[in-house]
Amino acid sequence: MTAGPGVIRVLLADDQPLIRAGLVMVITDAPDIEVIGQAGTGTEALRMVHGLRPDVVVMDIRMPGLDGIAATRRIKAEAPATKVLMLTTFDDDENVYGSLRAGASGFLLKDMALDDILAAVRVVAAGDALIAPSVTRRLIADFTDRGVTERGLTERGLTERDSRIRGDYRARLAGITGREHEVLTLVARGLANSEIAAELVISLATAKTHVANLLTKLDARDRIQLVILAYEAGIMS
Repeated sequence: MTAGPGVIRVLLADDQPLIRAGLVMVITDAPDIEVIGQAGTGTEALRMVHGLRPDVVVMDIRMPGLDGIAATRRIKAEAPATKVLMLTTFDDDENVYGSLRAGASGFLLKDMALDDILAAVRVVAAGDALIAPSVTRRLIADFTDRGVTERGLTERGLTERDSRIRGDYRARLAGITGREHEVLTLVARGLANSEIAAELVISLATAKTHVANLLTKLDARDRIQLVILAYEAGIMS
């Protein structure tokens, strides 16, 4: 199956045929997205990625054989241009962090509105990152709690290594401008580009440029890594 020009080519990977069928029905009504294949296992998804070269794989986590996280890791190593959007029922920390470490650009829950899932496919295909709001809140809370713990331990002289790591992150921030520092802070608060533009009274294009510059200067894969860097560097609490 060949998608038209400008159409996002999607591979669905889920071991539940009903889930795949439902997504196909929804995507069929979207003029800019097309399903080019379906896989029932992680192994099958990996094989189809090599054959079809989709723009985005919508990936379940719990699948027989090669699970979604392992499949994502293989896909990002062997076909890095393909983006992976995790769509799952399970939002425990192991799955969230495992997916992000494997290289997924998005993490959504299956109870989200179908329009939100379509929007997420577009966001991920454009090279950005997106995670479910409930998961974002937990990620930020985790880094905040970790920061409080580290500060308490540092006062007792027990985290010299953590202090060095934080110093390394801060050194990476030395090359960004004051405005980029402001933008990084807003990204770490979870603001979208349009919200950053409104907050700083700049154009949307300028906000996008600042975010792109941050990704380049800080060698970050996506916005998720920018959030992590901001918290690890201690500029957010």
